Amino acid sequence: MLCGRFASALFVFRYHFWRCVPIATVNYQINDDIRDKEVRVIGEDGAQLGIMSSAEALQIAEEKDLDLVKIAPGSNPPVCKIMDYGKYRFEQSKREKEARKNQHVIEVKEIRMSPSIGENDFNTKLKNAQKFLRDGDRVKVTVRFRGREMAHTNIGEQLLRKFAEQCAELANLDKQPKLEGRNMSMFLSPKPQGNNKK
Repeated sequence: MLCGRFASALFVFRYHFWRCVPIATVNYQINDDIRDKEVRVIGEDGAQLGIMSSAEALQIAEEKDLDLVKIAPGSNPPVCKIMDYGKYRFEQSKREKEARKNQHVIEVKEIRMSPSIGENDFNTKLKNAQKFLRDGDRVKVTVRFRGREMAHTNIGEQLLRKFAEQCAELANLDKQPKLEGRNMSMFLSPKPQGNNKK
């Protein structure tokens, strides 16, 4: 019985350990971890130092108070570079952080109207859509039909086309007005010059 419990606990441990292994982590072999018989070495300044044993390459790196990093393990022989690995990792994480900061996530904003919308409400919704487009977001414009309004879907289509015309300077019409159930929708995406925030 104890043996069975131990076996199941071991299985759970192995399962959870396996599940926790990160998938996309790039791990470079550095210094003493490099055990290849021969490696092609690149100096810290990018100069080719030629093919030598990993022990010789490591010695050169240590003399310069730097690290030996295997950058192309699939090559024949593998390619190693002499560098300050700590500094390299720091600069790489800084670049990744900067790239994430400059990345703009495109969102889809939705504007909803009814076929009987008043002029002032229409203009307010239009201003909101234009702001979203200037901010670089896509806009889904929807007209919702209630009850007997379903008999006059052409009014909704005219409304959407008028809306698209008013946004033509900032946006392209991605998807023509289409009726789905009681909703008629279209999609607008910002033109390149509309990506800059104002």
